[in-house]
Amino acid sequence: MTTDAESSTRLEEEVTSLSGGARRPGWGALAIVMVGTFITVLDYFITNVAVPAIQADLGATHAQSQLVIVGYGVAFTAGMITGGRLGDLYGRRRMFSLGMLGFTLASGLCAVAQDADALIVFRVLQGAAAALMVPQVLGILGVVYTGAARARAFVVYGLVVGLAGVFGQVIGGALISVDVAGLDWRTIFLINLPVGVVALVLTPRLIPESRGAQGGRLDLAGVVLATVTLAAVVLALIEGQERDWPLWTWLLLVAAVPLGAGFIAHQRRRTRKGLSPLIDLELFRSRRFSVGLAAMLTYFLAMGSFFFLLALYLQQGRGLSPAEAGLVFLTLGGGYFGSSLLSTRLAERLGHRLYAAGPLTLAAGYVLVGLTARWLGTDGHILWLLAPLIVAGVGMGMTTGPLTGAVLAGVDGEHAAAASGAANTVQEGAVAIGVAVVGTVFFPALGEAAAPEDYPHAFGVGLIPLVVFCLASSVIVRFMRSRGERLGS
Repeated sequence: MTTDAESSTRLEEEVTSLSGGARRPGWGALAIVMVGTFITVLDYFITNVAVPAIQADLGATHAQSQLVIVGYGVAFTAGMITGGRLGDLYGRRRMFSLGMLGFTLASGLCAVAQDADALIVFRVLQGAAAALMVPQVLGILGVVYTGAARARAFVVYGLVVGLAGVFGQVIGGALISVDVAGLDWRTIFLINLPVGVVALVLTPRLIPESRGAQGGRLDLAGVVLATVTLAAVVLALIEGQERDWPLWTWLLLVAAVPLGAGFIAHQRRRTRKGLSPLIDLELFRSRRFSVGLAAMLTYFLAMGSFFFLLALYLQQGRGLSPAEAGLVFLTLGGGYFGSSLLSTRLAERLGHRLYAAGPLTLAAGYVLVGLTARWLGTDGHILWLLAPLIVAGVGMGMTTGPLTGAVLAGVDGEHAAAASGAANTVQEGAVAIGVAVVGTVFFPALGEAAAPEDYPHAFGVGLIPLVVFCLASSVIVRFMRSRGERLGS
């Protein structure tokens, strides 16, 4: 493995040579890839708000409605390792553009779907296109920007990921409430079209092309093994929680173990033969990368599932409409936005301690949110919940971008997109796992009656594993660096 300084020098030279000029790219590249990040994460959350309208318009069953959401999530998560490798082999800008094109076209198809089955198919296509586009984002940022500029770019990435998750419910509720031209839920997909077209026009002008130096062919057997393994895990976890864990979900989880072992063995075998693997297992010899992925896993277990839990509490426990619940989410977004903007300065003061302080702050916010909800009961004013949510948002903003940047900072340029594909897979997979874990705690605590007065208690109980995940992440990040190493450099 090369040092960070050697990697940074080589990456800058790679960008200059591949883009055909000596001029260092400006912030236009960041703006374009953040558009791709925002709309793909947004579409992960925005559809939750539209489910009742989709059921009413298309006559979708409960199972079909769930597949509209699950189909996107499974395709998105299962395809990102492959998407990252495609970027390393054939060009990150090219794959980003193809992913954006596919996502835009699939969004248009979703908007004109005439029945629930067609919508499910188009959502799977949309998720697959997102899986091709999103891994290129971190790969492009890691190659185009170096030093302090790279640190700022990763902070912006974390900010956009969080805000897309927070604002998904706000934007979805607003679009459906306004009902533009009588299009109802279809507007949540139609808004992607002009955004995608503009991004496609600007991408070749603002983003330099880059790819891994080694080349090689795509590992098709690895693609199948990785995709099937990840799809089995994510589908089982999401559907298991929704369907009270039928036998087939457990069989999928059991099958994922030998499938995953087969994938690892296959990657090792290709490496020994000098063939190009789907993901170079040498990446995991880096302490920063391997331990950092574990820290990201525990952190995103706590972060993504909180959105799910809070939405249930606000809408079903407190009787808020999607739009009203979205306004409460804005408070969380305010704390997230503010601390994200300050995270670079915090990193200068706290150094590597920031990566431990962020999850601890998030844990404190969750504890305050849970205690406040219990104190409010069903009659207390919801405004009392805003201050604890700000604390939680601050913790998220302190962690998401800086931790991602620290994990990927030492990755060689030739593996940039593949490494980011692994990181993105951890992020999205952790959301699915977190929701499954929360569901197994929250719903039994709620009980079959599910009366409004039962929600404060169940909400507080559901937050307990999230606090544990935060504390675990805070401990794990302390093992990311070797003696004398400074993270985030």
